[in-house]
Amino acid sequence: MIEMASESEILELTQDERQQLLKFDSCSFGFLKLDKPEEASTKCLLEKGVKFYEFVIKTAVKKAKRDGGKPQIEAAIFCRLGHLLLLLEQYEKALSAYQKYYQLHECHWKNAPFLYGLGFVYFHFNAYQLATRAFQQVLYTDPAFTRANEIHIRLGFIFKIGKDFDKSLKHFRNALSDCSPCSLTKAQIKLHIAHLYEVQGQYKQAKEAYEQFISSEDCIEDTYRATANKQLGWLFHTVDILGEKSAREELAIHHLKESLKYDKSNGQTWYLLGRCYSSLGKVHDAFVSYRNSIDKSEASADTWCSIGVLYQQQNQPMDALQAYICAVQLDKSHSAAWTDLGLLYETCSQPKDALTCYINASKTAKGGVVSPSLSGKIKFLQQHLSKVMQHLQTKPRTLPSIEEAWALPIPAELTSRQGSGTPHTVQKSEGTSPLPGQQAFGNQSAIIEDKKKKMQRKRAAGEMEGPSPPATPATPQLLLPHQLQILHQLQNKANLDPQQRQLLQDLQHQVYLQQQHAKMHILNQQSQGQLQSGSSSQPGGQFGPQGPLGSQPQQFSPLGTSAENRGQDPASQGRPPSLDRFSPFHHGNQGQSPLKGPQLPAGFQGQGHPSSGNIPFSSSTMSQDLHVDSSLPKSLESGTVNEKEITDFAQDLLKQFSSGSIQSQELLGEKLTSGDVKSSHGVGSTGVHSTSTQDTAGGPSLEKLMKFDSEVSKCDSEESKYSSLPKLNIHMSGEQILTVCKGHGRSGLTLSVLGDRPPPRPPSPPQPPLPKDRLNPPTPSVYLELKKDASSPELQQYCQSQPVVVIRGMASALKLDLGLFSTKSLVEANAEHAVEVRTQKMQAPDENRDQFGNKVWYCASNRNRTTIAKYAQYQAASFQESLREEQEKAKGIFKESDSDSNSSVSSKRKKMIKFGTNVDLSDQKKWYQQLQEIAKLPAFCRLVSGSNLLSHVGHTILGMNTVQLYMKVPGARTPGHQENNNFCSVNINIGPGDTEWFAVPEQYWGVIHSMCERNGVDYLTGSWWPVLEDLYEENVPVYRFIQKPGDLVWVGPGCVHWVQAIGWCNNIAWNVGPMTTRQIQLGLERYEYNKLQNYKSIVPMLHLVWNIAKNVKIADQKLFELVKSTLVCSLRNIQLTLDFVGSMGIDIKWHGRVEGEAAHYCNVCEVEVFNILFVKEQDSKFVVHCQDCSRKIHPRLEGFVVLNQYRLDDLVGVYDVFTMQMPTRQIHGY
Repeated sequence: MIEMASESEILELTQDERQQLLKFDSCSFGFLKLDKPEEASTKCLLEKGVKFYEFVIKTAVKKAKRDGGKPQIEAAIFCRLGHLLLLLEQYEKALSAYQKYYQLHECHWKNAPFLYGLGFVYFHFNAYQLATRAFQQVLYTDPAFTRANEIHIRLGFIFKIGKDFDKSLKHFRNALSDCSPCSLTKAQIKLHIAHLYEVQGQYKQAKEAYEQFISSEDCIEDTYRATANKQLGWLFHTVDILGEKSAREELAIHHLKESLKYDKSNGQTWYLLGRCYSSLGKVHDAFVSYRNSIDKSEASADTWCSIGVLYQQQNQPMDALQAYICAVQLDKSHSAAWTDLGLLYETCSQPKDALTCYINASKTAKGGVVSPSLSGKIKFLQQHLSKVMQHLQTKPRTLPSIEEAWALPIPAELTSRQGSGTPHTVQKSEGTSPLPGQQAFGNQSAIIEDKKKKMQRKRAAGEMEGPSPPATPATPQLLLPHQLQILHQLQNKANLDPQQRQLLQDLQHQVYLQQQHAKMHILNQQSQGQLQSGSSSQPGGQFGPQGPLGSQPQQFSPLGTSAENRGQDPASQGRPPSLDRFSPFHHGNQGQSPLKGPQLPAGFQGQGHPSSGNIPFSSSTMSQDLHVDSSLPKSLESGTVNEKEITDFAQDLLKQFSSGSIQSQELLGEKLTSGDVKSSHGVGSTGVHSTSTQDTAGGPSLEKLMKFDSEVSKCDSEESKYSSLPKLNIHMSGEQILTVCKGHGRSGLTLSVLGDRPPPRPPSPPQPPLPKDRLNPPTPSVYLELKKDASSPELQQYCQSQPVVVIRGMASALKLDLGLFSTKSLVEANAEHAVEVRTQKMQAPDENRDQFGNKVWYCASNRNRTTIAKYAQYQAASFQESLREEQEKAKGIFKESDSDSNSSVSSKRKKMIKFGTNVDLSDQKKWYQQLQEIAKLPAFCRLVSGSNLLSHVGHTILGMNTVQLYMKVPGARTPGHQENNNFCSVNINIGPGDTEWFAVPEQYWGVIHSMCERNGVDYLTGSWWPVLEDLYEENVPVYRFIQKPGDLVWVGPGCVHWVQAIGWCNNIAWNVGPMTTRQIQLGLERYEYNKLQNYKSIVPMLHLVWNIAKNVKIADQKLFELVKSTLVCSLRNIQLTLDFVGSMGIDIKWHGRVEGEAAHYCNVCEVEVFNILFVKEQDSKFVVHCQDCSRKIHPRLEGFVVLNQYRLDDLVGVYDVFTMQMPTRQIHGY
């Protein structure tokens, strides 16, 4: 009895404790410092609350077992328990409680703190996809959520890790504009924004952002200033557009030195400074900087690689060899060091060792991408190695073999020359050339050897790749400047002794072979294009492109991934490897980072790094059942992102969340649908651990527990802003709607235009699945011969009932003059008109492969600009080239590529082509004839028509209610997509060539959305080309057909489609909106889904619906109810906004609206802003904001002017007058 009484006292909460507990929810996460002594009482209260809630659950479960029924527990209990467990950083149990709440509470989506807490739990377990969904639902459900800035920061990190830099930048900007308390300082956010500019290649913006940050008078920690100076310094060193080279180098060194003033212990900064000195030829200073880098940072392979380059530049091959060996021993996957080592062996005429190194370099290349130069060297050496070895067998070897060098100790002179501060200088004497490799090994360095041993114990020693015989007559090593000087002296000297004559012959022979190789190299360049070698800082060697042995170029990456950024990835050539250098070293036992500052919420810090700061941290403890690696790369912990680590980390996550052995997605999410949540610590079906081990009869009575249960439920319901809203219906008048809603918006509430519905989500696939023999359905087709058939109501009804329809012969039936849209006519009309150009890889229409031949979904399509005249020249030249190739084939003339095993077809697929897209034909003056011609089309296809919803928008939406033209060559691709806001589209092939179409019904877009996620491309913003086999495996039907000149393709609402040109042709296209329930419903759903995804809807659906109500009489019952209910929601939101503005004491000023004025969008979140505009001056411009973003900028709307464009009486009048018409008045089109 004593024990029971004691437990009863523990579980009994006072009224004050209960009220205090109800104040804590997930919003406190990260702001409660429970590890501090002053918060000890709060921590005890939370722990006591957890025990109490678990006891309530356990008591209800036992009662249910005794009564033979189900436990009667309010869902809110599980939500509150999840919050407390989250605050105590008991993530697994918090997840269990949250999921139970999800299952029990149907309207869980209205509870923003629940979704916020759930998102943090997912984030903790590195389940970024699930965390993103939860966070997006919070912002959608409650755009003014008090912790919205914390969500934007996390989403910014998630998208930064996923290398979606545009989205990341957008979220960091949103966080910066929010004035709410935040776990990151404004300075930290600004630094991330500057870095995002940098990694996007916006170097001028990045430079300005860094400079503004550095010159800011705000209180900024030294580590931040050090990082900003380091980034800016390296930016000056690597980016040509920032000024003349000598001035840039001076600024680079200045900023790197400034960085060291704030943080002398940063090894990476010393390394970058050494690189700058090296490029200026300041060998002594470079060597000193490298030595400091090694002292400050733990064994950097990059630094040793650069030291090797420095030695090789000074013609000290033995020292260079030892430095390179040290680099690859520290990091056996360091592709750049292997490449440089191979070049060193090549210049020393040791092709067998060079081949070994090149093979290792190719095996460790980033993403498996091997530069053509490196692969060419390997292929050349493998084919001709035996001949080269025979030619060199009498020549003495100047360097130890790779196997011998691997076993040699590191000499002391490489690790203890800080006193002398420079490598050996090469002694020159007239008539002789210093022999490479004469430097002797020094004494062993105990420090470096110890580091090597530690490193070798940490990693399994991989076997060196042996050379694959056979290889080629070697081209001699490039003559160095002093050797050329010796050659010139010997040629002009009259009397030569035997030694000098032999030296002259050797040098002359080297020159001859070098010239022969240069000719061969020029031919290779002509056939495959000159691409930079994997290590352009070194001389090309005997078996590759030659170049003077000079200073290190900018292609060296400063940190971690020099291999990857030195020509390995063609897409990254020509830009500084900024991703690689934004990852600070973690040195010594400090665990500090340049972005250290106010720590992220508890639970985001990696174990062992209590102060490591501000980027997505992993868990400090992880469930063994999850099998998720809890450690993040250190650069991610420190607030910066290294490109290699981004890629590797993302790939690791993908493996973790997709492999059969790791059930993280299912375990964490289970798509949050059904089934009890299980826990290794659970009690019965609740899945929540109870610390109580006994069923105490002396505890609180069940009545008391249930009473508290109801209190929690009541509190939870009060948190939801939806509970007190009045119920509305379409039968209410406008005045009634405004009256019943008045006063409910003072808190700043805004609601969806879809009403009281959960956030939109991609649909599940239709059930039952289609059999395999129905996955290639015949394409709905109509053949027109007569003009009257084109205007028949039956054709309109048929098109509007199908996902996609091809109408054959539409142009000939209507006698359309398609020649007006030919390339020749376009050039004659407006030759200098702008054209957007997409550079793409030519491939077969039914496949999409990466550079390795693997089938992928990502479709590379790089953007540029040109004019109609210039693209017309390209289009004509492409056609002429094709004709010439066909003629050569007919005559039996084959190119070298035609005779190899890949055939000419394979080589064509690798060809890069240009696609002229989005040519705007909206100008009535420029394109009057063309626009008049397409007015001959039937009303349902017409650009302007009363039956076309887009004709009622009232302003221009480029590409939707205007014509766009596409200029194509064979292989030009329009990647997969749905039309904006799910509207229909009309596409006419002008000819003369054909195009091939692929289309999937709208009901399957959710399946394709999921497949895009699995394949790492964004469904809404990404460029993707579906793999047909993948679609068939998921039972997705695909329409596939050819569009010939004169054919019109009708794309139904929401139809997913992708198109490829088969021949040379032009196409014209525009969007239309049938006046149907399905079209408006799909448009509104996508409007809300875009809002959820933070994606701009270019069709202003609210503006459109009000114009429909004003201009159109509707006889269809479902269509009328849909439009009317949307108007009800809009009126409600207007009244709620008026309440909020009134509560701020702000007068709304009349602004009005001019004819043709475009709809307004929020400058921050890009949602449509209808009627009431929150305007703020920004950069000498007045920009519009929505209510929610205005509140985040300033809670009292200081600095804002509130305008309205419509009088409330006028809107009420439009709403009341909009009534349903008799069916006979239904509009079909006119």
